[in-house]
Amino acid sequence: MRIPDLAILLAFVIATPLQAQTQSTSGTHPAKTEATLEQARIVPRSGFYVGLGGSFNSIDFGTQEVVAIGTSQVFQNGTLVSTGIATGPAAPVDMSSELHFAPSVQAGYFRHFGNGRWLWGAKLSYSYLDTPSTVENVTVPQFGSFTAVATNKTTPFIGVAVARSYQTRLRHQLELMPFIGHSFEKGFVYLGGGPTGSSTQTNIRSLVGFADINGVPTDISGAPQDFTGSGWVVGGAGTVGGTYFFSHSWFIDIAYTYARTTDQTFNYSSTYTHTQNPFGTTSGTLVGSSTGKVSTQGVTVTINMAFHRRP
Repeated sequence: MRIPDLAILLAFVIATPLQAQTQSTSGTHPAKTEATLEQARIVPRSGFYVGLGGSFNSIDFGTQEVVAIGTSQVFQNGTLVSTGIATGPAAPVDMSSELHFAPSVQAGYFRHFGNGRWLWGAKLSYSYLDTPSTVENVTVPQFGSFTAVATNKTTPFIGVAVARSYQTRLRHQLELMPFIGHSFEKGFVYLGGGPTGSSTQTNIRSLVGFADINGVPTDISGAPQDFTGSGWVVGGAGTVGGTYFFSHSWFIDIAYTYARTTDQTFNYSSTYTHTQNPFGTTSGTLVGSSTGKVSTQGVTVTINMAFHRRP
């Protein structure tokens, strides 16, 4: 082979792959890249999912307000000799914040807008928190008066309702979160907010009503009494989170959520009879209420299974 012929052959060998590379970077390359990326995506276009995991929560019970009202009737030898009432403004009870791990479950749905990467969805989450905050030796100041039946003379006095402990417990929490998000090849991020339902319980232990009679603190209501109130209260929450898909059907979801209840009020009432007072037998009523709200901040991690059509 002559040298000119060899040069022509080498030029052809070198030019051929260069020409192929040039063609690969021409206008057809973006389409191939987009198709490759689409094949690499494992986030479904839509799907229902269920998940199981846990959350780490900071629960702020805030300041509760307690109101106590007492009425009394004093009998001597079976004859009514005086009546009385004691009341006062709401007394603040500063509750501590608590940290707690809780099991969590969730169920949800998401769907992309058209063929784009933006998506919408909603999820319903439940956490079993069962977390109490307790304050010992709570006092509720009172102001009152008693009126003698025989003379109709009214005498003012000061008093106090004393409870050995005051406890508020956040038991269950439900959150319904519509959200909007943006997906990537292996996950999506989202932002949402919605209503909550929280189950709380308040316990007042060993409450006794005292009155300062002639300068002497006197037990009016007798034996200590316990009061309990429980129920559900609505609220609102916001969340931000992200997912990572291990496959088309399995993914991990990590979310931060802030939730707060509205004010919740529990009402209490009971009767009492105290036969050991030095001025006679006393009977009457103990009536009161407690009001407060609870806020939570939590990071929840769940493993989820999606039910969908493959993308």
